[in-house]
This record gives sequence, structure tokens and C-alpha cells, in this order.
Amino acid sequence: MTIATQPQLTLEEFLKLPETKPASDFINGEIIQKPMPQGEHSLLQTTLCQTINGIARSQKIAYAFSELRCTFGGASIVPDVSVFRWDRIPKTPSGRIINRFEIHPDWAIEILSPDQRLKKVLSKLLHCSRNGTEVGWLINPEDESVLGVFPEQRVELYEGADKLLILEGIELELTVEQIFGWLNLS
Repeated sequence: MTIATQPQLTLEEFLKLPETKPASDFINGEIIQKPMPQGEHSLLQTTLCQTINGIARSQKIAYAFSELRCTFGGASIVPDVSVFRWDRIPKTPSGRIINRFEIHPDWAIEILSPDQRLKKVLSKLLHCSRNGTEVGWLINPEDESVLGVFPEQRVELYEGADKLLILEGIELELTVEQIFGWLNLS
């Protein structure tokens, strides 16, 4: 008995599809729609962008983007936060930012949502690492931990008072406790 299989979609075909809400990633030939962000996820994502940009943007060191599509290494992904060194942000000859980022982020941050599979999100950060991303974070609100993903596929677990490794050149110190402390609004 022969089982018919669907032909695998190419990256070019995926990029021609209409955008979904929430966004979909295309990695390893598979389309994975991200879950709709909820309260904790949204607050962490917004606060991370504000915190990083509060230090790095004014000094033109780097810029943190929320939900930015990045296409590189045969995949097209939308990290929760993508940080690019200032001199790597794609621009027009006049200096205006371009819309399509066809390069890897220097620092990719993912926040695990309750409906997401750890393996799928970690594979996205490992793809980033294999393609030049210097720092990856997988923030897990459920157990208040952060997995750091670094070159050569090195993965480190951070918890509690552990100081997180930040993209070099950004003068920012954060601990896991500080990040999850942002969730307490009282």
C-alpha cells in the first residue's frame, strides 16, 4: 500500500503566503503558527524591548524589535524579541530601515507560552545559533527559568539570582528573578 504525502513547501512558497495572525514560523519545511500572546508573555516581551532599547538605542549599540520576521538559513521565523547590533540593522542607502530582514538576529528571545512545545521553540533558537546568533534566551514563565543558547549549540540553565548573559556591548545586568519580578504589578 502506498501512502501519498504532501509535497513539502519551499521557503519561497511560504513567503508568498498571506501573513497569519498571530504570525507563523517556517522552519525545517514546517509551518508553525505561534500562539496568541497572553498577559505574562505580553508584559515580558514589552518590558524586555523597553529595557534593552532604553540602554542600547540611545547609544546606537543595538535595537530590540518585537515580533519581527527574520528570514535566514532556509527558515523564516518571528522571535518574540529580535535584537540587532546597530550596524547590522538593514537600511536603505538614505539610512531608513528596510521592511524585510533577511539576516539572523544577534540576540533572539523567545517566551514560552502555555500552549507551546518546548522542543519547537528550542529548535528555533538552535537554528538561530547555527546561523550566527550570538545569544538566545528561552524564557519559561511556568518554572521561572531561562535557557541560554550560545554558539556551538551550548545551552545553559539560569534560575533565581543567576545573572543572564547579555549581548556583548550592551551595558545591562539582569537576573532571572528580575525578569520574573516584572510580572508582579503590585
